[in-house]
Amino acid sequence: MTEIIWGSIFKRAYKKVTKADPNLKNKITKCLEIFVNDPFHSSLNTYKLSGKLKDLWAFSVDSDCRIVFNFLDDGNVIMFDIGKHDEVY
Repeated sequence: MTEIIWGSIFKRAYKKVTKADPNLKNKITKCLEIFVNDPFHSSLNTYKLSGKLKDLWAFSVDSDCRIVFNFLDDGNVIMFDIGKHDEVY
């Protein structure tokens, strides 16, 4: 099973995002559960980023919330950032 590692920026951003919108916490939890089982599940809309973030990936929590992450060589995943589309890109 894939292990999810929360990076320090992700931890801070998660606290900020869930404080601003407490309902988002449940959505994030559900998306992370889906992600662990299938990072490319159709409901996540997972995609490779380009430009300055070209080595990273992202998936959607809802219409405006994104999680930016990267696959590690050991098969695990590190979460880098979470927030509104314009904030994380």
